[in-house]
Amino acid sequence: MVDMHRIITEQLDRLEREEQIRILYACESGSRAWGFPSQDSDYDVRFLYIRRPEWYLSIFDKRDVIERPISEKLDIGGWDLRKALNLYRKSNPPLLEWLQSPIRYSEKYGVAEQLRGIASLAFSPKSCVYHYFHMARGNYRGWSRSTIIWRSGCGISSKSRPR
Repeated sequence: MVDMHRIITEQLDRLEREEQIRILYACESGSRAWGFPSQDSDYDVRFLYIRRPEWYLSIFDKRDVIERPISEKLDIGGWDLRKALNLYRKSNPPLLEWLQSPIRYSEKYGVAEQLRGIASLAFSPKSCVYHYFHMARGNYRGWSRSTIIWRSGCGISSKSRPR
């Protein structure tokens, strides 16, 4: 059997070397984190990182996200700490979820612990409701475009739309 925890840790170490970053926090996000993976669920690893000080001293904006589809089973993505802090103060639901993930691959320097400690100050129910409402609306639109629902003698049925 494949030891995914070891593979994930190795990939995170590799990212640190290749991108010259320090990963402060890495966790599982998505269905595996919340205990309902399907047989075909991949591993969704999310992380917060910092770069060397000189990277932040540029007058030009630089990409503050790292995304790596490693394989069909492993997707790794992270945010620079500055980006994460700006989103944190806006009560960004994915970030708040990452911080509460029960599956943690790495946690260094106490940053995630400090953010969890003040999460009640940053949490905005309104912001989270908007986020999940728009997410649900988008999912419904995608579903309704590919499915027709009608009443049959046996109840509600669904059928893929002809293309």
